[in-house]
Amino acid sequence: MRRILARLRGDAGMNTAEYAVGTLAAVAFGGVLLKVLTSDGVQSALTAVIDRALN
Repeated sequence: MRRILARLRGDAGMNTAEYAVGTLAAVAFGGVLLKVLTSDGVQSALTAVIDRALN
């Protein structure tokens, strides 16, 4: 019975799972950010800001 309780209380492997979820979330966020920044509307706005700053 003690072995079963010890196995249920242990968190072995949790760090690996947390890193995997964190990495997956970071990759998903990067993909969304890339899609937004390469859209036509955002590129036009960034170009307008840069043009105003340089002129």
